[in-house]
Amino acid sequence: MNEYTLCQICPRACKINRSQQKGFCNENHALRIAKIIKNFQWEEPCITGEKGTLAIFFSGCNLRCDYCQNFAISRGGMGKIFSVEEFCSLIEENQNFHSSIDLITPTHFSDILVEAFEKINKKIPVVWNTNGYETIENINKVSSFVDVFLTDFKYGDDETGKKFSKCSDYFSITKPAIIQMCKLKPDITENEFMKQGVLIRHLVLPNLIKNSFKVLDEIKKSFSERKISLMSQFTPNGHSILNRSLKPIEYKAVLLHMQKLCLENGYIQDLESGTNHYVPDFS
Repeated sequence: MNEYTLCQICPRACKINRSQQKGFCNENHALRIAKIIKNFQWEEPCITGEKGTLAIFFSGCNLRCDYCQNFAISRGGMGKIFSVEEFCSLIEENQNFHSSIDLITPTHFSDILVEAFEKINKKIPVVWNTNGYETIENINKVSSFVDVFLTDFKYGDDETGKKFSKCSDYFSITKPAIIQMCKLKPDITENEFMKQGVLIRHLVLPNLIKNSFKVLDEIKKSFSERKISLMSQFTPNGHSILNRSLKPIEYKAVLLHMQKLCLENGYIQDLESGTNHYVPDFS
């Protein structure tokens, strides 16, 4: 637990003693889980596989995206505390019935998860489902048990991240972090299921088409061989100036740019995805 007494796990390095007060992530040092969904099918097919993934939604987040679709758990203080032993039991008791283990927004609990997975007899791939705002040191650390990095690449410049996620260096931090993920985890697939590798997600936001163009340009430049998931599922949450769904013409424009760059390895979504159907019930 020493890492949490002067917390520098994520790039914010807020140096708060999380044994005494909450960090920027809105969490203390104890592992807190907001939701567990068994046989979860809403991730990309190469993640869910035939049995679905064991989706573990952690409470809190080191970003503050005002449009967050999981606002209730990233900011709302929901969740149940798990000891290391309880978490180990959760994995051990369920992994035989799933294709993968999906750790969703886990960064601020990295040290506890490293400790836990040292005790777990892991049988299926572990997915690190991250917003991308990671230190290279943390990526190196969690790679000891992580098989697949499922990472967001939200913004193509720092200014947009500052405006929407209260993060002044998102692009500058995230791009090197993804480079490191790619160095550590070459893609290994079997029957289109990802046993190891990197999958880069980008959510197209309303009124921010140029931002998506920039992100795709960076992916083409640095990660063109990796799988991409271009998402249209933006759903207004009532807390952001981004208060409408994505227009078909906006997503089409980004798709055309993607095609222009010959980025064909990955997934796209139907516009019907922009509904609350893709937001789990966290109550």
